[in-house]
Amino acid sequence: SASTKLIHGGLRYLEYGEFRLVREALIERERLWAMAPHIIWPLRFVLPQTQSPRPAWMVRLGLFLYDHLGGRKRLPGTETVSLADTAWGHGLKTEGGKAFVYSDCWVEDSRLVALNAVDAAERGAIVRTRARLVEANRDAGGWTATIDADGGCREVRARAMVNAAGPWVADVLGRAGGGRTDRGVRLIKGSHIVVPRLYDGDHSFMLQNPDRRIVFAIPYEGDYTLVGTTDEAWDDAPGRATIGEAETDYILATITRYFDRTVTRDDVVWSFSGIRPLYDDKAASASAVTRDYVLDLDAGEGRAPLLSVFGGKITTYRKLAEHAMRHLAPLLSNAGPAWTADAP
Repeated sequence: SASTKLIHGGLRYLEYGEFRLVREALIERERLWAMAPHIIWPLRFVLPQTQSPRPAWMVRLGLFLYDHLGGRKRLPGTETVSLADTAWGHGLKTEGGKAFVYSDCWVEDSRLVALNAVDAAERGAIVRTRARLVEANRDAGGWTATIDADGGCREVRARAMVNAAGPWVADVLGRAGGGRTDRGVRLIKGSHIVVPRLYDGDHSFMLQNPDRRIVFAIPYEGDYTLVGTTDEAWDDAPGRATIGEAETDYILATITRYFDRTVTRDDVVWSFSGIRPLYDDKAASASAVTRDYVLDLDAGEGRAPLLSVFGGKITTYRKLAEHAMRHLAPLLSNAGPAWTADAP
């Protein structure tokens, strides 16, 4: 999987006024941790202020909101620490000044996806992996879709279709006959590198760059540190995304700015890139594009419903699905109440 592997509220989204999204994500953070503690566990994040482009009062105010917006119950709250005389500063280039330490969670993201698929199958869903939509057409009674799977094409019927294709959401809209094609998606590439361990300890770092962008440094597989991510517009096929030289240089420069060891391209043991399918809100920069999700229901004039999902975060996947069913339930005769919030 190509995510940063965090179950988090999204501290930096507060700067863009995304209070609803952050609150929802913070609530889901603790709910998901309680549901799956075998693949989700808490992390402490050190946020140094020594090179911060934001004043300390602004960061502390954001962390106060972060601690209280979502009704935090189990995770420890924010504390202010000295980097000079605590283990939090070990490995940093300047072991001085102060930092804020706050909580979020880490997730084995690919296992989370697989376990959701297994759970769905056990409840009666038919899960087809490595399947591709060839085309879909609808009438008053539902959808007829042709899918390419298991080495051949077959037709399936459905009363409704949910387009949750991620970065391929626009492609699916183009293959769905009679579907809207005026909905915008903005593809943003995020890249990470993995390098030999940069510091001792099980904590992570949230690093602020002069351009106000954020880079995380997270312990990874025992002997390594995962560092990322970037924000770059992407206009090619999502499956072709790879890290660019400028992105590698950007992440390496962040490491050099903060840590006391020299890391070069030769030290990069692995890199990966993913594509975020964000709703096009016409924001000026990739970093400012909303991370909230938008659900677009096309079911006018008695037609079979098509619900398209734009944006979204792994942290809010369960709530997004709940909201999707809330849109579809009035159009389906036997839809039951929401139940996943309390599912084991």
